[in-house]
Amino acid sequence: MTNLSVIPASKPARTSDGAPADAGSGSAAVSARGRRLPPNVALYVLASITISFLAASSAPTPLYAVYQAEWGFDPITTTVVFGVYAVAVLLGLLTMGKLSDHVGRRPVLLAALAAQVVSMVVFATADGVPGLLVARIVQGLSTGAALGAIGAGMMDIDRPRGTITNAVVPGIGTATGALASGLVVQFLPAPTHLVYLGLLAVFVLQAVAVALMAETVTRKPGALASLVPEIKLPRAVRRPMLVAAPVLFAVWALAGLYGALGPSLARQLTGSRSEVLGGMSLFVLAGVAAVSVVVLRKAATRTVMLTGILALIAGVALTLVSIRDSSPTGFFVGTAIAGVGFGSGFQGGIRTVMPLARPHESSGVLSLLFVVSYLGMGVPAVIAGFLVVHAGGLTATAQEYGVAVIALAAFALLGLVRGGRDGAVPARVGGNA
Repeated sequence: MTNLSVIPASKPARTSDGAPADAGSGSAAVSARGRRLPPNVALYVLASITISFLAASSAPTPLYAVYQAEWGFDPITTTVVFGVYAVAVLLGLLTMGKLSDHVGRRPVLLAALAAQVVSMVVFATADGVPGLLVARIVQGLSTGAALGAIGAGMMDIDRPRGTITNAVVPGIGTATGALASGLVVQFLPAPTHLVYLGLLAVFVLQAVAVALMAETVTRKPGALASLVPEIKLPRAVRRPMLVAAPVLFAVWALAGLYGALGPSLARQLTGSRSEVLGGMSLFVLAGVAAVSVVVLRKAATRTVMLTGILALIAGVALTLVSIRDSSPTGFFVGTAIAGVGFGSGFQGGIRTVMPLARPHESSGVLSLLFVVSYLGMGVPAVIAGFLVVHAGGLTATAQEYGVAVIALAAFALLGLVRGGRDGAVPARVGGNA
């Protein structure tokens, strides 16, 4: 692996095609740079935004039981609310995923943070399912718009560290949101208000930090044209994308299962009504995923991908057996093993593709990776909700869903083997990969 160096604060901003920004702005520009956050601090700020956005996305998970008790809706409504968020993220990625390459990272992030604040207000004041749906749509669109800008911004600052950070922070955010929300529901008053007001305060602080960051790209024409959805892959990443896509779809399909049905499964297996325990399954999955990214960050990309696929198959298989045998211990152990698959598979997918994208392509390519991921998370989860209500119920649906994830992972393994024979998987992460 190459040395993980940080771009010096004095280095001039670059255009989105990699050219240096115009240096003719004189002493005012120098003074403005002096007031900006150092690059390493800016990288941490960007990582924290991904964490908070995905924490906000998983925060409603332990609250669904509260909403269901208050408003009397069935399980399919839960998965629809969950799926609407995934669809909104997809729309945000497809329409605004490349916008920051044209208008800059900071404007997109400030707008996305403002939209997140609005969504938290709608969540906190919702008095029925329509309010939840509106909040999830606004939340999803802003997340989709921000993910590409955040990821590309981190790679602008430090490409090797940005690549790894892009892989580790989604797990941290998802785990943090699920557990923190469960603790608030269990132990604090007015959880359907307090959770969202706390996140609102975080978003306001992050907006202040973004305003103090230096811009890493300069504006270029084509902002409006970039809003037209376009599935376009640079030639250099096409074959690696074919290797990474099945893995990303499989691991995020598993995340969708735990996000939509995990709390119900945990409560059914343990016989407990604890909201903390309801959020614990998603916390274990995503938390172990984040740890696995850190542990395997120096391993070869192919090794990481292979570890992810095999752990996914083993973990889901153990989870299915535990559900059949009504074993809560086996369920959480299987979830932890599957978490290794989640983190390693996602990291491997990012590392397979992103080092091959040129700087001005980073935002668009990363957005497409997230499109694949959120398709995997949203579509199967909505189908599962329908099956819970109209087919075999919770246990049978979870088992069928798990078998489908194993089949996807097996298909991904086949793609990895064939891609490896053709040399499509880069061995390491580096700025010149």
